[in-house]
Amino acid sequence: MTWAMVLLGGAVGAVARFGVNWLVVRGSRPSPWATFTVNVVGSLLLGLLAGVGTALPGWVGTLVGTGFCGALTTYSTFGYETVRLAGTGPVGRGWALLNIVATLAVGLGVAALGWQLGRSF
Repeated sequence: MTWAMVLLGGAVGAVARFGVNWLVVRGSRPSPWATFTVNVVGSLLLGLLAGVGTALPGWVGTLVGTGFCGALTTYSTFGYETVRLAGTGPVGRGWALLNIVATLAVGLGVAALGWQLGRSF
């Protein structure tokens, strides 16, 4: 049953990631904004799940945490887009550094916020 929860959550998460990418970058040149968006949303959601903890049935963590958030968020695309930005010259290296700092700071911040919100339930 665990694999079915991961599969179902992953299918929904992958479609959600595609949708966010389409909404954020449609008609514009490639940018890391869609990846930043899904990573921040996923961090918030995982923080919330961690904060709620055992108040939820275990299958919810498998479905939402492992399946949905696992397919929604992406470290590999974050890495690729950051390297691609850095390779575009001095301005691109600045954007790459900003992408790293913002992704880590905002991701950790919203995960902590989600955890605090989850604990309040």
